[in-house]
Amino acid sequence: MHTPFARSAILLLLSLLGSTACNAKASPAAAVPAPVVDEQHAAASSRQTAVVSGGCFWGVQAVFQHVRGVIRATSGYSGGAAKTAEYEIVSTGETGHAESVQIVYDPAQITYGELLRVFFSVAHDPTQLNRQGPDEGTQYRSSIFYASDEQKRIAEAYIAQLDKTGIFPRRIVTQVVPLQAFYPAEAYHQNYAALHPNQPYIMFNDAPKVERLRQEFPDLYEGK
Repeated sequence: MHTPFARSAILLLLSLLGSTACNAKASPAAAVPAPVVDEQHAAASSRQTAVVSGGCFWGVQAVFQHVRGVIRATSGYSGGAAKTAEYEIVSTGETGHAESVQIVYDPAQITYGELLRVFFSVAHDPTQLNRQGPDEGTQYRSSIFYASDEQKRIAEAYIAQLDKTGIFPRRIVTQVVPLQAFYPAEAYHQNYAALHPNQPYIMFNDAPKVERLRQEFPDLYEGK
């Protein structure tokens, strides 16, 4: 179980030891390519939803809050039952839940595939199994929770494309599974990175992800 204090202590210790694992970032041989299989930009503005998990939800939420076309990003839980969708219980790793982020976006501004490109490029390391950096357990697994056959088709095709290119040093372990439900996390987890920018965990683990977004995807980055 990692409380906010425990996460900060772990990352501070790792930084003092010179560890770079806290960045939870694979080192692709080149820029992660855009998906070959994707939806078209919608003709008119509307709202669609994507749900992903990739380690601590603080950093994933922070990344997508800075992506153009994202209306709202919410930290929460997916993969388990409603009665166990509580942080202290999810942190045991025995609920089936993953710390997840629900992304509400405008498909006229950004496609589902473009969101996944950000997810695989800067939001997390898709080659780490049941962990991200110092956070270990199935609640930190890499998953895409699809809400439609189209989302499933795009996600599976993109993973196959990236594995075929060998862009990452190891195979992608991201699960593509149907979305049963999304449960918002407790209020103190929402906007955590923005509200606690000087916390060691945020400084060493999550702020670099947002900076990589700005550098690697200047056309998608919004400095909110």
